[in-house]
Amino acid sequence: MTERRTTFRTSSEIEIAPLYTAADTTSLDEDGDLGRPGEYPFTRGVQATMYRGQLWTMRQYAGFSTAADTNARFHYLLERGQTGLSVAFDLPTQMGYDPDAPQAEGEVGRVGVPVSTLEDMKTLLEGLPLREITTSMTINATAAILLAFYVAVADERGVPRDRLGGTVQNDIL
Repeated sequence: MTERRTTFRTSSEIEIAPLYTAADTTSLDEDGDLGRPGEYPFTRGVQATMYRGQLWTMRQYAGFSTAADTNARFHYLLERGQTGLSVAFDLPTQMGYDPDAPQAEGEVGRVGVPVSTLEDMKTLLEGLPLREITTSMTINATAAILLAFYVAVADERGVPRDRLGGTVQNDIL
């Protein structure tokens, strides 16, 4: 049996101590560097009481071949207790291709919902209670565009922006 190593390093070659104590944080400004829970810089969480005061959002990642089909699925999930939306977009939408672009051939609606226009987003969100739920959108390079569509739909429906919640993934790599 091999012996356990006595020293460890991170992938950045920073040595990891076997034990950390308060003595290791003497230079730390707790209020400035860590803040309080629910306050900037949010290192202790985005909610003051975290999940003692607010339950986890339940979302199923979903996106079907059309905005209408996906909308029907979202209604089905919300009626059965889901508390948020997680939108799966198709690859052309994630890459920013028009559905009729040669690069999108055979991919439109294949692994998620195609959304290339504001009308598509309106169909996707039709009848959904945007002021009561949060929406997670995994969209990468087109994050700003799809978020703008989402906000435009909410504005048109009279949903105050301070009632919108959720996340967008903007990982273009």
